[in-house]
Amino acid sequence: MGAPRAAGEESNAVNRIGTSAASRDVAYHLHPFTNLKLLQTEGPLVITRGKGVRVFDETGKGYIEGLAGLWCASLGFGEERLVEAAADQMRRLSFYHGFGGNVSDTIIDLAEKLVGMAPVPMSKAFFANSGSEANDTAVKLVWYYNNALGRPNKKKIISRHKAYHGVSVAAASLTGLPTAHEDFDLPIPRILHTDCPHYYRFARAGESEEAFATRCAENLEKLIVEEDPETVAAFIAEPVMGAGGVIVPPPTYFEKIQSVLKKYDVLFIADEVICGFGRTGNMWGSETFDLRPDMITVAKALSSGYVPISALLVSEPIYQAAVAESEKIGVFGHGFTYSGHPVAAAVALETLKIYQERDIVRQVRAVSPHLQDGLRRFAGHPLVGEVRGVGLLGAVELVRQKETGEPFDPGAGAGPYLVKRAQRHGLITRALGDSIAFSPPLVITVGEIEEMLAIFGRALDETEAWAAKRGLV
Repeated sequence: MGAPRAAGEESNAVNRIGTSAASRDVAYHLHPFTNLKLLQTEGPLVITRGKGVRVFDETGKGYIEGLAGLWCASLGFGEERLVEAAADQMRRLSFYHGFGGNVSDTIIDLAEKLVGMAPVPMSKAFFANSGSEANDTAVKLVWYYNNALGRPNKKKIISRHKAYHGVSVAAASLTGLPTAHEDFDLPIPRILHTDCPHYYRFARAGESEEAFATRCAENLEKLIVEEDPETVAAFIAEPVMGAGGVIVPPPTYFEKIQSVLKKYDVLFIADEVICGFGRTGNMWGSETFDLRPDMITVAKALSSGYVPISALLVSEPIYQAAVAESEKIGVFGHGFTYSGHPVAAAVALETLKIYQERDIVRQVRAVSPHLQDGLRRFAGHPLVGEVRGVGLLGAVELVRQKETGEPFDPGAGAGPYLVKRAQRHGLITRALGDSIAFSPPLVITVGEIEEMLAIFGRALDETEAWAAKRGLV
């Protein structure tokens, strides 16, 4: 048993936080990606309902959800067609599995739909419950594939610094953010990291964007050669880096990277967990940046975040290798209880139907210039170092010194302070370090974008005053 709670400890927490729901949360809930110590004194924001692009807390206060939850609520909140799809499927077949050759009819329809709409030829879809699980599955299949081909040493997988691919053991190892590794004893062996393609932060003085892209590709090739190409199996990348700061690659970057991968027979895994299903102004980020991957992972907007589901799409050569290896072993020994859950599949199918019926790509292309141009209006602000984005993805990076790009000390908390001010004024967004991210529901209107940007501008000015008062600028 754990140590007994000190007398009055829980009641004191209740008094500090001030609401019963918040106090019960602190008492019993372990939060992801949260400063747990700070949460004990400040308490959580308790959200009770959502409608359209807004969510509402337990007091009834409304907020524009500027990050679509966690990049996922693409159709906003309260879409009745998705509610009905889930309810209808629960009534008809509430659960079934895919083990031993079984399958629900709904998952067949979803697999066919996903393979048919893939940006490059794909053969099969494997279903899981999160982007982390999909990326873990990709890692295992890379290893399985090379064992099937008689290449037991070709197992290393290269990711990138500042990448985000999840937080399960293998996926967290692929993630290139220190907080995913520190004191979790990660990354695991055979996972490597190469350059982050953030021109603003990592270009040399006088280096053009194309020269920077060339250097990134040359460094990748150098890493492959140093490690021995016969040991390097795959490279994984998000078309646009999400949690690493909404980092849009410079022109020619992926063209040069893919040339290196082809030269050394290295598989390419495209992590479309954030970029897939219209976010970048095309149905796939791979279309936006002309990627030709061997495997694709998807999640989030696959169900508009309404139920957990993810998928890994694999090419025909990888599938055939899996067939041969499973024949040799007697079984393909991978899968989850909820791989291809029929309720999740039904919601995903309805989500994809809505994207098609409402032409979600056209919607994004129509409103995204208002987001991108609106964010760039802040480029001249004294605290803003860079504005970047594509489609309905964007970020504003705060800096201490505009002329040099000198960042704030990480302990200063400039980004988190701005996010708190924005929340106070009715906007939920997220600080990725000192980069403020925007990824609103794809159904957002021009008027709602302008409202979101006005709140952000107010919070930005308040952050400037706060920083000046503390001598941070």
